[in-house]
Amino acid sequence: MPAPTCTRFVRRSGGRVRRVLEEPLSVNNTPAESAESRIARLSTEPFVSVGHNPGFFSGTRASIVDIWKHRELLGLLVRRELRAKYKDSRLGIVWSLARPLAQLLIYYFAIGQVLGAARNTPDFAIFVFIGLTMWALFTDILNTGVGSIVSNSGLVKKVYLPREIFPLAGVGSALFNFGVQLVILVIAFVALKAPPLPDYLLLAPLALITLVVFATAIGLALAALNVYLRDIQHFVELAITILFWASPIVYPLRFVHQHLHGNWLEQIYLNNPITLCIVSMQRALWSAGSTATHEDLVQYWPPNLEIRLLITLGISLVLLWLAQRLFARLQGSFAQEL
Repeated sequence: MPAPTCTRFVRRSGGRVRRVLEEPLSVNNTPAESAESRIARLSTEPFVSVGHNPGFFSGTRASIVDIWKHRELLGLLVRRELRAKYKDSRLGIVWSLARPLAQLLIYYFAIGQVLGAARNTPDFAIFVFIGLTMWALFTDILNTGVGSIVSNSGLVKKVYLPREIFPLAGVGSALFNFGVQLVILVIAFVALKAPPLPDYLLLAPLALITLVVFATAIGLALAALNVYLRDIQHFVELAITILFWASPIVYPLRFVHQHLHGNWLEQIYLNNPITLCIVSMQRALWSAGSTATHEDLVQYWPPNLEIRLLITLGISLVLLWLAQRLFARLQGSFAQEL
């Protein structure tokens, strides 16, 4: 006859309980084994691997399965990111529109009106807002991802869970903010009577997926490296500043083509994944750039844009896989470094 057991419970939020330990009891309701003898017995047990398979190829599937098992926790972390961002705020998610709208007004008047870019760019406000929305998505994923492990050091040091869910929580939060900004963009299409052209509309989801995959890959790798070298986060701030002006956000790609005339520098410029994603989104949603008939308003679109974007997506997927393998290799010493 098996010995009776005593089950300990720990109370959770909402009054629910979770079983955490079962101990055998003797007949007189005292522990059948002392703490010292239990520790001695457990010390003779073999070690059991916890976490990801460190194999370069075989560990990928195990990592995905582990993240999927913790999907509920990932959802909770995404909601925590959103609540923390708008904590004690009266306006809440409205603040997610404040920065892109402020940037839109600044660039519209400073570059569009004062410098005259709007005269050669039809529907300049829509053009700029498309670029700013895509750029905000990229920077949100990157910024939250780089510091995600360090900012969650308390959880990393105390409990086991797949550490990748911390950068992925930043991705979920960034996508939520992107969705809010996309609603404003749709309202602008209706207000200005400039709906997207259906011929290129499929480029929009492809560009969005490519940008998210690429940004997640970079953010995942830098999140692991930032644990060991904290200068990474400062380097990211500098790189973001440079990349902003190296992408056609506040100026059309036509200006770059007119100055570089398709030489090797322009090819390097076009091979920037962020540039390709932004240009593809502009091609899909900025109808005025494709329907202009005046010679001064005709926009330049790179040849074989769809093929370029598909190749970039494939490369981004490989980078995401390599970034996760790097993350899995480095995460074993996160607790000690933090």
